[in-house]
Amino acid sequence: MPQRRTFIKDVAAASGLMIFSSITQKASATEKPLAPRIRFSVININHNHIYGMANALIKGGGELVSVYAKEPDLMAQFTKTFPQAKLAASPREILEDKSIQVVLSSGIPDERAPLGIEVMKHGKDYLVDKPGITTLEQLAEVRKVQKETKRIYSIMYSERFENRATIKAGELVQSGAIGKVIQTIGLGPHRMNPKSRPEWFFDKKRYGGIITDIGSHQFDQFLYFTGSTSGEIVASQVGNVHYSQYPNFEDFGDVMLKGNGGTGYIRVDWFTPDGLKTWGDGRLTILGTDGFIEIRKNIDIARSDKGNHLYMANQKETVYIDCSDVELPFGKLFVDDVLNRTETAMTQAHCLLATELALKAQKYAKKI
Repeated sequence: MPQRRTFIKDVAAASGLMIFSSITQKASATEKPLAPRIRFSVININHNHIYGMANALIKGGGELVSVYAKEPDLMAQFTKTFPQAKLAASPREILEDKSIQVVLSSGIPDERAPLGIEVMKHGKDYLVDKPGITTLEQLAEVRKVQKETKRIYSIMYSERFENRATIKAGELVQSGAIGKVIQTIGLGPHRMNPKSRPEWFFDKKRYGGIITDIGSHQFDQFLYFTGSTSGEIVASQVGNVHYSQYPNFEDFGDVMLKGNGGTGYIRVDWFTPDGLKTWGDGRLTILGTDGFIEIRKNIDIARSDKGNHLYMANQKETVYIDCSDVELPFGKLFVDDVLNRTETAMTQAHCLLATELALKAQKYAKKI
């Protein structure tokens, strides 16, 4: 896709920004769904991430067939958005339907891995919301069954797969725009909204802890951008520093880690203030030998309420890239992998290593 490059000198006095060059990335804005190539269903919908997951597969050539959830209100909401989804009477109805190739789920986190194991044993591939696994014991069983069945167990790391600026950053890093990556810094703040949260949200045994849950995104991006195929936790800590009324909850965590391709720092929290016009000012900084990239995923604070902002400085220039029109390839690539038994969307080793590192950082974290 050709790029239209324009250089704009501008002083943004209100926000205190320095003069910089701007590149507008032109890509397909339509992203029309491909013709159906696979059939998929949904089991359990306890987090709204399921809507983005289903849309990604539909755009990539998936036909949504049916859905099951224990909660009637969640089922009603889902089928209102996706009226083509038939109501299944039980999970087994979907698992035993041999025409279904893939199952999606955003169930309660500690129930996701057991379901995925059943899905693989029934000869189907599995795409699950993060955290896709909540304990190291679950991880060991997932690895065992995945190896035996050769099915796909994929976790939807949406902060990479569903963020256009992060996709663009991957293209730039792979092209050598900032040299060899040395370190990533991933920040994942979230808004609490306690009155809207279900009971399991506050129970660490159900959601796995803050690093296992939110931090899974940042471990995925660390491995991807550093090219690491192995890693270890240098230090980690977690705490509940503000919400004492929820004793089994964690509101802050951070991690230092290293891999065979670089180092990383991760911070996650539940402290997005109500005055910010998004659920979280998620950021990613990628430091290279010849420059750096900063991604402002959801907002460019005090400048723009929209997301998908990318800033880059290297040996040649300092640029801003509006990534609003960058295409999201995950859905198509995942469907391709289901059909061709390939690993173009994400390798199985990468998927489970990102989770393993998050689980170890969580388990061995010092308490604040």
